[in-house]
Amino acid sequence: MAAPHGRGALGSGLPQGRLGPELPDLWATVTELDPGIQARLADVLETRGSDERQRALRAEFLAQAGFPEGARIVDVGCGTGVLTRPLAEVPGVSEVVGVDIAPSLLERARELAADLSAISFEEGDARSLPFEDGAFDAAVFDSTLSHVPGPERALAEALRVIRPGGVLAIFDGDYATTTVAVGHHDPLQTCVEAMMANSVTDRWVMRRMPMLARAAGFQDIVQRSHGFVETGDAAYMLTVIDRGADILRDSGQVGEETAVALKAEARRRVRDGTFFGHIAYASVIARRP
Repeated sequence: MAAPHGRGALGSGLPQGRLGPELPDLWATVTELDPGIQARLADVLETRGSDERQRALRAEFLAQAGFPEGARIVDVGCGTGVLTRPLAEVPGVSEVVGVDIAPSLLERARELAADLSAISFEEGDARSLPFEDGAFDAAVFDSTLSHVPGPERALAEALRVIRPGGVLAIFDGDYATTTVAVGHHDPLQTCVEAMMANSVTDRWVMRRMPMLARAAGFQDIVQRSHGFVETGDAAYMLTVIDRGADILRDSGQVGEETAVALKAEARRRVRDGTFFGHIAYASVIARRP
């Protein structure tokens, strides 16, 4: 699994008249979506991958991972291969295997990596990986575990498929920090909250990740923060606001005119140079004993 804020920033997929924390994570149910929506999700992933600020965050993360020479790496929840491709270019990495639950995303991933011989892709669930014990030198989760119900099972699988002494590398959003508010009761923040309720299974999982990794059996755990701030054109955060406004409209919380007005207000702030958006990402690097 893996889009602009976690995996995704796409339409609501909501039944009329529903909104709340009980809603399903769009990315956790990606295989059940209409093929057209799945294709749009693939586009969203690649849009995030082309953002220079997002790329810089992940480059910093990969530089800290400390992969061994000749590493064979599994990229769990690879989506369209946004991180799989850069992983294959890390000095010393010999092979990267991307795994995702969605065949449509893997189809796009194979097309985009067709010229990269060190990359392959397989269909599989993060909680039941299709590999033998100790098959890899490292396991990477990029914007995956915040979308996985029962991340403990995914970590247990990572421990199983990593060889002794191998690396666990996790990068994900601390999505409870996502904000575009510039004051009390900012109406645009309501859009962000609606978006998060429909697009992330657990907004707080990275705050518990060191504890979860330790409980799974990993050691030498290091956690770091990586901030994403967007002002200027706000290309990424505008997609979050737009989708949140659509969710509010589709759930019956606001009418069409209000949804349009919220989107217009976001763009007014961009034009006036007053827009602010922020997400705190976090990384966890650990080792299998």
